[in-house]
Amino acid sequence: MSRRDGAADELLVRRIFAEHGAALLAYACRLTGDRARGEAVVQDVLLRAWRHPEILGGLARASLFATVRDIVGGAPAADFALLGAVETLPPEQRDVLNALYFQGRDVAETSASLGVPAGAVKERSYQALRRLREVMAG
Repeated sequence: MSRRDGAADELLVRRIFAEHGAALLAYACRLTGDRARGEAVVQDVLLRAWRHPEILGGLARASLFATVRDIVGGAPAADFALLGAVETLPPEQRDVLNALYFQGRDVAETSASLGVPAGAVKERSYQALRRLREVMAG
């Protein structure tokens, strides 16, 4: 492996962690019931993404969450369907759901972190959850 490949691989892992790390950790902790185990699962996911970047495909986030689920020992198929549905949301709605539900932030914290008014956070959350209910209902 050349130096350039190693640097590119390291950047890939850093980018994945920056974009998805908090949500992956929250999900892994919820599935395992243990933060230390959740951290180990996320490290394993990052290692797999580094070794096999093709797992990222077009739905990177859904693929990463599926990998967490595979490592932990599986979860209902509805989880994968829900993650796929989340990937179809506009980015601003996904960002709000990520902050509120995966990172455990409240509306004020989400508003500050995303740089949008609290009212926009509430509206985006409402619209996103409404859309997810529609998709999951069939």
